[in-house]
Amino acid sequence: MQAIVAQDRSAGTSGLVLADMPYPHAAENDVVVRVHAAAFTPGELDWPASWTDRAGRDRAPTIPGHEVSGVVAELGYGTTGLTVGQRVFGITDWARNGTLAEYVAVEARNLAPLSAGIDHTVAAALPISGLTAWQGLFDHAGLQAGQTVLIHGAAGAVGSLAVQLAHDAGARVIGSGRAGQRDAVLGNNADVFLDLQADRLEDIDEVDVVFDVIGGEILDRSARLVRAGGTLVTIAEPPRVHPDHARAVFFVVEPDRNQLAALERRVRDGRLTPNVGTVLPLADALQAFDPAYRCPGKTIICVAAP
Repeated sequence: MQAIVAQDRSAGTSGLVLADMPYPHAAENDVVVRVHAAAFTPGELDWPASWTDRAGRDRAPTIPGHEVSGVVAELGYGTTGLTVGQRVFGITDWARNGTLAEYVAVEARNLAPLSAGIDHTVAAALPISGLTAWQGLFDHAGLQAGQTVLIHGAAGAVGSLAVQLAHDAGARVIGSGRAGQRDAVLGNNADVFLDLQADRLEDIDEVDVVFDVIGGEILDRSARLVRAGGTLVTIAEPPRVHPDHARAVFFVVEPDRNQLAALERRVRDGRLTPNVGTVLPLADALQAFDPAYRCPGKTIICVAAP
């Protein structure tokens, strides 16, 4: 099968090639998915899990990408809950070959059914960003209707979904970003846009939740904005400054079939729209890893026709 392959850890993105790789083996409780669309996270070639298996053994060459939408092609021994020919989407294991390939082996529990009315390119933009937004807002921060949340990076893949989910949950949403992102953030139903280049972060009132995807100084300064009993939650780095009388949480997203299904329902109902940017064929996927590559929205790799 054809796949994007990272050959050597020291070579980084310059070591990526389009190459033939063996068809994946479906282990117990796995499915093999025929990939229709896939997505990746910039910088994932720097993750240790991109180069080692669960036991820490080297597994180069490796296939990047951890978000997939496609059709079940094969069931592993003991797999339940999914059927051959079913449309699915979800996250692959961090320490296994990924989704920038014609086929990928995935634990069945990491996938959820996908309705026929949702395009694979839309579904591939949803798993990591959507689950990260959901888990940050609801699992870790416990966001409730009537509360106020400040979302940093509100125009990005995670932030844009977090804005929509928070609004849908009945929260008041302040979304931060650059001046040129104002229309996009407000268009996703943020109540207020905060220009981090022109507005003073410290001038906003206290909030119940800060959801941060930026880190650094912005994360440090945001700690004092959380009211007593609130939560500062971040995916960027462990907080160095903790809010007074409030919680600070750093987390890494986890697969969750029920949450994927909840996200899928919201997309189907028109309540949630992933930020899809450029769609590239597999043969052109290498350019998306170029450090100079810039594209608003999530870059999706289209692998197979629907």
